[in-house]
Amino acid sequence: MYYCDLNQKEAESVLKREGITALLPIGAVEVHGNHLPLDTDCRLAQGVAEKVSHKLGDERCVILPCVPYGQVWSLGNVPGTINIPDDILTEYLFEIAKGLCRAGVKRLAVINAHVGNGNAIKNVARKAYGSLDMKIYYFTYPGASEVIEQVCETDRCHGVFFHADEIETSYMLYLAPDKVDMEKAVCRKVSFPKDYEYTPVRWDEFMDTAVLGDATKASAEKGKKIIDAVVENICEILKGEK
Repeated sequence: MYYCDLNQKEAESVLKREGITALLPIGAVEVHGNHLPLDTDCRLAQGVAEKVSHKLGDERCVILPCVPYGQVWSLGNVPGTINIPDDILTEYLFEIAKGLCRAGVKRLAVINAHVGNGNAIKNVARKAYGSLDMKIYYFTYPGASEVIEQVCETDRCHGVFFHADEIETSYMLYLAPDKVDMEKAVCRKVSFPKDYEYTPVRWDEFMDTAVLGDATKASAEKGKKIIDAVVENICEILKGEK
């Protein structure tokens, strides 16, 4: 069920329905090399949200429009990227939560596909805690790491980050294959500066193309295995089984 498809009467009824979960996809507009589009994270967040809704039961979920812009400081200087600072993103997302709460929604699950949004999303949940009659969950590919270790062929350039590489390109080949141009996929073995964990460093200072690994090894099969596991984990948490 899509939020924007509801009319006024339906919205009043559906959003107050007991047990309804609002799913809020959030992505980013940023460069992802030449084989993926600028809205890659948006397409991935939307795709995961739709699969979560189908698995939980579409009558129990309402999918909000994807928040297209995110915090992308690391690639903010590269043409094509649009960066929204954490403080602005936090307030923006909090107002969305407030609006849903006023409408009667008791549970909001943020489906995030861009790691850089993490701080702002957590700040929103903490700000809402105790001030809104709403429980907020936030998910950024929970449980993906275990499956990635099993199915991916290449070593990650960083223990936390992935970007336009075998992992993210596989996600896109599964969820939005028509937007991937594998003929332009490349391999970039990127070395992070030694002081990266201790001082701010923009990615364009050590990356010539926004690909963090080997995109040529991506496949829809790998993407399916990882994303399906992620969706399963999200659904189990939302159902209260974990």
